[in-house]
Amino acid sequence: MDYEIEIRFQKLKGHLEKDFGEGMDVQAILFLIGVDEFGSGYRVFSKQEKTDLLHVAVCTILEPMGYYSFIERDADNWPHFKLEKPLPPLSDRDQQHLMKEALLDYFIQNGIYKETSESN
Repeated sequence: MDYEIEIRFQKLKGHLEKDFGEGMDVQAILFLIGVDEFGSGYRVFSKQEKTDLLHVAVCTILEPMGYYSFIERDADNWPHFKLEKPLPPLSDRDQQHLMKEALLDYFIQNGIYKETSESN
């Protein structure tokens, strides 16, 4: 199962690298999601804002799995989430697997990426 997710993730990564350049990893993809979910478009972000964008992305991609729920946007348009259930203790490998699976689901469900024979 890890192998299947890794193969699927590498195809997604290749798809994203066509638009955003080589070297996309989980953190870079999370940053893109955070920027998109925040809705400001690309701009220069402070170190704290970058951390907040990664948090927004993690909450967003884990929301369909029931770990978080969206609460509201604040006056500065930052999305806020509520922790619904704690993540189980995960090894680094299991955490990467969960994140890659959630990233795949996010891009597929939002119509940004399709798993077809063309992307395979």
